[in-house]
This record gives sequence, structure tokens and C-alpha cells, in this order.
Amino acid sequence: MKKINIKILSLAISAVILTGCSDWLDLTPTDQLTDKVIWEKESSVDLYVNGFYTYLHQYGQFGDKQFEGSLTESLTNTFKYGSYALGHKAGHPNNYVFNPSTVTTTSCFYSNWGDAYNKIRRMNEFLHSMELYSSFPESLNTKWEAQIRFFRAFIYFQLAKRFDGVILYTSLDQMQKDKARSTNKETWDLIEQDLDFAIDNLPESWSATEKGRVTKYVALAFKSRAMLYAERWQSAYDAANKVIDSKLFSLMDNYAESWKGSNKESILEFKYDVQGPSHTFDRDYVPLSDGYEFGGLGTPTQEMVESYEKADGTKMDWALYHKVNATRPSYENLEPRFKATVIYPGSTWKGHTMQNSVNGTYGTFMAYRAQPYTYGHTTTGYFLRKLMDEQLIDIKGKPSTQTWVEIRYAEVLLNKAEAAFRLNKLGEARDAMNEVRERVNLPPKLSSGDQWFSDYRNERKVELAYEGHLFWDMRRWKLAHIEYNNYRCHGFKITGDNYEYIDVDYQDRKFSEKNYVLPIPDSELANNSLIVQYDSWK
Repeated sequence: MKKINIKILSLAISAVILTGCSDWLDLTPTDQLTDKVIWEKESSVDLYVNGFYTYLHQYGQFGDKQFEGSLTESLTNTFKYGSYALGHKAGHPNNYVFNPSTVTTTSCFYSNWGDAYNKIRRMNEFLHSMELYSSFPESLNTKWEAQIRFFRAFIYFQLAKRFDGVILYTSLDQMQKDKARSTNKETWDLIEQDLDFAIDNLPESWSATEKGRVTKYVALAFKSRAMLYAERWQSAYDAANKVIDSKLFSLMDNYAESWKGSNKESILEFKYDVQGPSHTFDRDYVPLSDGYEFGGLGTPTQEMVESYEKADGTKMDWALYHKVNATRPSYENLEPRFKATVIYPGSTWKGHTMQNSVNGTYGTFMAYRAQPYTYGHTTTGYFLRKLMDEQLIDIKGKPSTQTWVEIRYAEVLLNKAEAAFRLNKLGEARDAMNEVRERVNLPPKLSSGDQWFSDYRNERKVELAYEGHLFWDMRRWKLAHIEYNNYRCHGFKITGDNYEYIDVDYQDRKFSEKNYVLPIPDSELANNSLIVQYDSWK
């Protein structure tokens, strides 16, 4: 099987509800539930397991578990929420980048401590109930366990990339009130062990009736990501190579199709449906000209636009446009990924030529702070195209149903490139990255040393733009406090033919080194006598 399609049908969910298990996704399974209902039929167990697949979209760009629904790119120099009034996808992200002290032991919108441990508890309860009540063949139990341990690794990964050694629960010891946190190494050990169990016990593919479940290669692809964060370069390199050597996946010819799912590049995805689950991504980010007055919440910045090379691999001289009374930049000279990612002045969107200008009919500019909310306007002169559905015309009447692709093949190639570079395999690092560049007809990068890593960082930033990687990459590289400190983001205020390069923040953005490790929440400290706060937060 070349891709993973996850679609939790409302009919399937209803089937569980009708058996009296309406709390199967949210509450602790009782003995009665697991003994008398779930473990009586294989189909019931499968439905129970399906609930864990919903974690994929909750932690994706269409979900709300990474940053309460706001894109974490807004914590970098690539994305600007246009509202100053507080709110998710509004003023909250701006508050975080302007005031690092917003992160406290009481509140942090991109901490996931409570949600993660609720999910871990559910998975451990499933494994415990399987041990107690399952009379199915061991081979079937092992397949269920492998899926659960994949998702447990997925959730522990969400904790590990935020914190520095967390509380590890692998059984119902989570029911005990007090437990100390483990070391950073022990945390990554558990993630790797769970992924290795999944790799060893998941099938390479499933039957047609089971299509959509995680496979050996899904686990390997995710391991190639997780081990970069753990700085276990050999593990990341080996995992990526096994995915590549399988020859089950390849790059789409057209970059604009690469993140849409149901194709040869998609390794792990979650499918949505009009009947549910669905999402609101288009409503959040469409221009006002699409007919929805509450969109345009966030838009790409000039800094992101300037990350793109020209189609011949050279860099555009943007200094020519950083002045008063500049003319329109030659956007058409930029490489294909820019045109597939950003709605820029002069581009076509839903059959209209976009203006993105003051009083523009198609794309209207609004200065930051001119109104409390953006109301479909752009504060940067751009709108987001990537991940949007250009075929969705009835924004008010229909929800968004774009597939969320959690892992695609291009990321695996880039993961290999980084791991190979760290292992002093420069030739392989170049080849893997240049394969990604070749898709959009860019010339290969033949640099080395620090320059290669700089080239790689930009390649990863551009290729995986707005897919939820950049902020976390900059944290794991320990570069956020260097590059995301005392800076401002920019855009263009377009009036007629005049392009004015403008500050869209009005105050400096900042990142505190302290925030590389998020604090353990006060609520945990109050209820767990053995937990110790990280030194930097005492």
C-alpha cells in the first residue's frame, strides 16, 4: 500500500454509540465496557482503535492541539496574524511573539501537557484491557498493540519536543497520583522503543477492508522525523533509508499536488468528509473577495516570500523593493513552490486576478491595528494558497474537507539529508536534498559545511512551508533565540502601482532561550508530590 487514508465515518462512530459506548473517545473505559462490549467482537475493537487515529488531525494544521488552532508559523518570521484583539488565530499569536513572558507555568497555548496525558492514559487503558479480556489470537492482539504503540510514540513525541524529560507511563501506573519525571534520554528511549515495536509488528500493507491503518513504513517515516529531534542521527538515517529503499513512495511531479493526499507522495494522512469530520481552514484564511467576511486571519510575510529562489536557482535582489515608491516585484520569476504557496498580487485565485491592495476588489489591504480583526483583509499584501481548496466556492455553506497529510515523501528525503549531513555523509545529504529540488527544476546545491546546512534549512523551510515544521525545527536547532529575536516582519502596502515596503508588526518580536523548554504546568505540580519543575522555571 502506497498511502494511508484515515477516514472515521460517522456511520462507524454511530455504530459504537448505539452499543452504549458513546464515551469511547473521551472517558476511561469501564470494566463493563471493555468486558461486555469491546472485546466481544473484532469489529468493535477495530472501532475502538479508530478513535486513536483522530489524533493525527488534531495535531495537524487543520486541528487545534499544536497551538490552539493557530499556525505555529506565526511564531516565526513567515506568517502574520492580522488581528490585535486577543483570540486564537487572532491576537494571541502576536502576543506570544511580542512578549515571551506570555509563556508561564499557568498558561501556554502551545503546551499540550494535559491533552497528551489524557491520550496516553486512554492508550494504556486499551493495552491493559486487551491483556485482561482479549481472547483473540496473539497475532491479532499484536497488530492492535503495534498501532497503539505507534500513536503512543506520536503523542510522547509531542511532549518531548516541548519539554525536557517527562513523566513516562506505559501501564496503568498512570492511575497513581505521584510519579517523578524521567530524563530526556529516557523519554526518547521510550519513543524509539514504541516505534521499533510498531515497525517490527505492523504489516507492510493491509487488506482492502483494513485500508487506512498505519503500516511498517508509516512508523519508519515517523521515526526518521522523531530521531532528528532526539539527535539520534543514525536511527533517523536508517529509518529514512528503509522508506526510500521500499520504493513504495515517490515525489509528485507537480509540487502543488504534493500535500493533497491520495497520491504516491503521501505516507500518512487523515481524510475529512462534508458529513464530518470536517474543518474550517478555508473560512479562516480566504480573502474577503471569496465572499466570507471573517477570513484572512493570517497571511504570509515578505520574509517568507524572500526565502524563495528564482526559477534558475539564483536569489532575487529584494533590496530594490525595500524603498518608497517601489514598483511591482517580478513574482513570476520565482520558482514554482512560491506560486503554489502564496496568493500574490497579479496571481489568479478562483478565476480572479488578485490585487491585494488598498481598496482592492480582489484582495483588500488593511494596515495592522486599523481594526481589531482582519475581516478578510491582508496586512502583508499576500494571502495563503497552500493547503487551501480553490474549488470550494460556497465558503459560508460548506465546510473544508482537504486531507491532512501528516507525512509525505519529500520530508523523508529531507530527514535523510539532515541525518546524513550529521553523519558526515555529505554526498548522500546533497543527493537527498537535490532530489527534492529537482522536482521543481532547481539546480543542485553543491555547498558543504555551514553553507550546506544554511542551504538545507532554507530548502526545508520552503518545501515544507506552512505544514507545521519550521517553529519546531528552529527550536530543536537552538536557533530561535538568535534569528527570532529583536526583529520585525514586513509586507507590501499596495496603492495603485505603488508598492510600499512596510513594517507589519510595529514592535519587535522576541524569543526567550528559556522557552526552549516549556514549564511543567502548575496543575501537575499541585497534584504530584514527586514531580520537580525544570531548573530554568524554578
